[in-house]
Amino acid sequence: MLKPFHLSAFLLTVATPLAAQEVLPSWTDSPRKAAIISFVETVTDEDSEDFVRAPERIAVFDNDGTLWSEQPYYIQLAFALDQIKAKAGDHPEWQEQEPFSSVLNDDLEGIAAGGSEALMKLIAETHGDYVPEDFRAEVGQWLHQTNHPDYGQPYADLTFVPMVELLDYLRENDFKTFIVSGGGVEFIRAISEELYGIPPEQVVGSELKLVLEERDGVPAVIRQGEVTFINDHGGKPIGIASHIGRKPIAVFGNSDGDFEMLEWALDGTRPGLGMIVHHDDGERAVAYDRDSLAGRLDRGLDEADAQGWHLISMKDDWRQIFSFQEPTDPAEEPQTAQ
Repeated sequence: MLKPFHLSAFLLTVATPLAAQEVLPSWTDSPRKAAIISFVETVTDEDSEDFVRAPERIAVFDNDGTLWSEQPYYIQLAFALDQIKAKAGDHPEWQEQEPFSSVLNDDLEGIAAGGSEALMKLIAETHGDYVPEDFRAEVGQWLHQTNHPDYGQPYADLTFVPMVELLDYLRENDFKTFIVSGGGVEFIRAISEELYGIPPEQVVGSELKLVLEERDGVPAVIRQGEVTFINDHGGKPIGIASHIGRKPIAVFGNSDGDFEMLEWALDGTRPGLGMIVHHDDGERAVAYDRDSLAGRLDRGLDEADAQGWHLISMKDDWRQIFSFQEPTDPAEEPQTAQ
């Protein structure tokens, strides 16, 4: 029979690996998971030369394609398309005007051909003249009641399980997590706390003009149909600097729209972790990168290694993508995921 001391030591050695296995359970035991855990353990270890104080543990996440689906097009665009169709009866002129004509004819290529200018027209038409709280309520209802055309599940269920686990894991280690997205800030705020545990004040996104008006005898902040800031590409460092006030030490994206954010934040002056979600799983989701209209990943794919950023393989690194899918059996995983 083991003596109590030896028994305690034995239980400790057994319990430690079991505890480690519970971290990020939807991730396979790949180098990307190991890199995340190693980084977190290093910057939270007070005896490490790379220790980072809790107030400076800032982690930022892109939203579309990083935290939830963005195919066949951005979820916010899907909302705008539904809104345009609902309002079309009051706007017969839209039959002859772009990008509205393309929307009414379900011509996605026509919408894409109009570029960011066309997208901003749609956003301005459908997102303006709202009190922010009313807009968030309408968005939240739409996300829960409207199904994705391919998955047949509510848009609110299109979050990536491994990334939600990662958000929780970072917060458990005193990181403050932010969304930094090219999407509209109020659209994301409608669901950020419910889906990701990120409060509205920790969302940085593209913005419409706000004005103070009197409605029903009381002052109200109203969103107008005028874009004042686009939080994408070079706008993301500006958004972080003006809204957060600290450079993040962990940055997660999925497209070339995140390149400047990764490059600016992870400049080598402090410990840093940069990761890009690579959509390479064509069975459980949609595989895309260089030629995609939404979430194009070209430069980041070529330069990630030289920059020291990790490419997360959805196919090899994630046991499960969406909550409505069954996770893969760990026994079926590749022996070595590179």
